[in-house]
Amino acid sequence: MLLWKKVLVCVLGIQLLGNASGLVTFLSVDGWYDALQKPVGTPPNGTFGPVWLAVYTMMGVALALIWDARADGLPKRRALRCFAIQFALNVLWTPVFFGLQRIDWALCVIVPLLLVIGLTMVAAWPIRRLASLLLVPYFIWVSYATYLNFGFWVLNR
Repeated sequence: MLLWKKVLVCVLGIQLLGNASGLVTFLSVDGWYDALQKPVGTPPNGTFGPVWLAVYTMMGVALALIWDARADGLPKRRALRCFAIQFALNVLWTPVFFGLQRIDWALCVIVPLLLVIGLTMVAAWPIRRLASLLLVPYFIWVSYATYLNFGFWVLNR
């Protein structure tokens, strides 16, 4: 399959799955979430959609680059496995935080998520450096989200 087709498949797949998990956000934002005490630096609600759109797009391109890489064997499988684990944790976080309204459990999801994003970047580096670099904004965004999650937990226990 040509690279552009892999990019299209990966970006659309990640956008679809990532945004599907975010649907529970709409059900909680106007009630439970708005009533929470918010940590310093919490962005307006309208910020999250555009940021995730960009982040999910970069994640999709990164995945396509790893998939397309000529490298075979353990390094490529490791990078793909790390990517799958971090994405599963990513998809899990929103229903835990917003759906179950469990800030504490969400913190137990987002900390490993951040670590596995880092491992994915390290695993992708020898295969496709651009794939690793495309995950840097994601790592930064989830670092910020981890700060927010921790802040919500401290302020709303």
